[in-house]
Amino acid sequence: MTDSRFPQRLNATVALIDDHRRQRPEHPAVVCGSTVLTYRELAASVDRCGNLLRSLGVRMEERVALLLPDSPECVVAFLAAIKIGAVAVPMNTLLTAADYEYMLTDSRARVLIVHADWLDRIEPIRSRLTHLAAVLVVGGNEADSFSAQLSAADAELAPADTHRDDMAFWLYSSGTTGKPKAAVHLQHDMLFAADAYAVETLGLRDDDVSFSVAKLFFAYGLGNGLYFPLRTGGTTVLLPERPTPEHVFGLIDRFQPTVFYSVPTSYVALLHYAEQHGRSSLGRVRMCVSAGETLPRHLFEKWRERFGLDILDGIGSTEILHIFIANPPGAARPGSTGRIVPGYEAKIVDDDGVELPPGQVGTLMIRGDSIAAGYWNQHETTKRTFCGEWINTHDKFMVDHDGYFWYSGRADDMLKVSGQAVWPAEVEGVIQQHPAVLESGVTGAADDEGLLKPVAFVVLKDGHGASPELAADIQRFVKAHAAPHKYPRAVVFVDSLPKTATGKIKRFELRHRAAVDGLLRSRSR
Repeated sequence: MTDSRFPQRLNATVALIDDHRRQRPEHPAVVCGSTVLTYRELAASVDRCGNLLRSLGVRMEERVALLLPDSPECVVAFLAAIKIGAVAVPMNTLLTAADYEYMLTDSRARVLIVHADWLDRIEPIRSRLTHLAAVLVVGGNEADSFSAQLSAADAELAPADTHRDDMAFWLYSSGTTGKPKAAVHLQHDMLFAADAYAVETLGLRDDDVSFSVAKLFFAYGLGNGLYFPLRTGGTTVLLPERPTPEHVFGLIDRFQPTVFYSVPTSYVALLHYAEQHGRSSLGRVRMCVSAGETLPRHLFEKWRERFGLDILDGIGSTEILHIFIANPPGAARPGSTGRIVPGYEAKIVDDDGVELPPGQVGTLMIRGDSIAAGYWNQHETTKRTFCGEWINTHDKFMVDHDGYFWYSGRADDMLKVSGQAVWPAEVEGVIQQHPAVLESGVTGAADDEGLLKPVAFVVLKDGHGASPELAADIQRFVKAHAAPHKYPRAVVFVDSLPKTATGKIKRFELRHRAAVDGLLRSRSR
């Protein structure tokens, strides 16, 4: 049942923008490079874009696809589509033409707003996109068809009379095990997630300046960089470019954000860069947040030692929209995912759906009002994941007696070694404490007897060279810090790990490589 705090007639863009247009019209809403949009200017741009979309024939519930970098245009187009009752569909900018053809066809998008940098991936498939009526191009000088039409549109727009349970936007999953699935989110979902996490957990204020390494086309980045700051009347700083450590630290120095959101992989890179360059300041940042993958204890401790700030780890998902379990400010526990966010409920169940007591590992189920209505055109998959008021996260967790949750891995990640459970995330957490290791990915491989054993793919820090001696040292290190059966029977040094666009390790690719390479043949121990 939808939270009673939201009226039946609700338009998310009105709640995020129009109220602030009246209360704080000249307060900065969006900052990107030299561009600063106040709430008054942002609201006017959203209205112009909404009128432009209507002039192109976009009706309620029709999809508007966005293939844009983090930019004012992306914020404007996303909110404009929702304001007219259409459905915004942000798309990952790191994909291929075949991926875009699938998503544009699956969503039946009526209009695509695309940056000129990605036109080369759209032009080869354009003739096959039978539902697409118009393509608007952002940037690229002569190719730009968005800016001119936006300037000519009316700057006032009455919002669509939407219901709180109307579709507002779709988010496609990263698609690590098949075609991406579109999670269908409703008008009230962003407001619920913002109130529960940004306001009640983090305590975001209207004087906060937020900066997110995670991009707006991710569920995590969309909250961090768009509807969290807008819900609280604050400011968001956007980075269109790739978030290298140089770019990230440069932006922190220039714009002085107070809240910083990132993912563990990026925190590792930032910490490594800071160690190399003797950096120990984050300017005015008062809070660091992490999600997307588990945050290793040693990374938490090294970050706090260098910068004097905790990283507040949490877990969210595309389906649940944002973080639902989190370490709260002032009460973070290294290695833990945190406590349940107010407004959500959690239970851990066994394979038969029976709730387990604290201290036992099981499947995490979540209930809360930001959960998607289901997957678009994925009836059977929807039934397996959306279970009445509860959603099956397919993540394995244990909750302790203090209510802190501890991640054990995905349901299909667990290895049985010598009859005992081994969770790759746990082994990775140990390996990454080794002084030579930047990051690692653990999976299983069959030995000569066909028995599954852990193997590790390891990326080294700068200044460390791969060698059999270092591989043996890493194995000894794991044996000294974990149960003996958990140590990797092989260590493979690689330049990088295969990851999804959200930074999660593609374990199925590691499993495939381990099987093809026969890593443990004639090495059983």
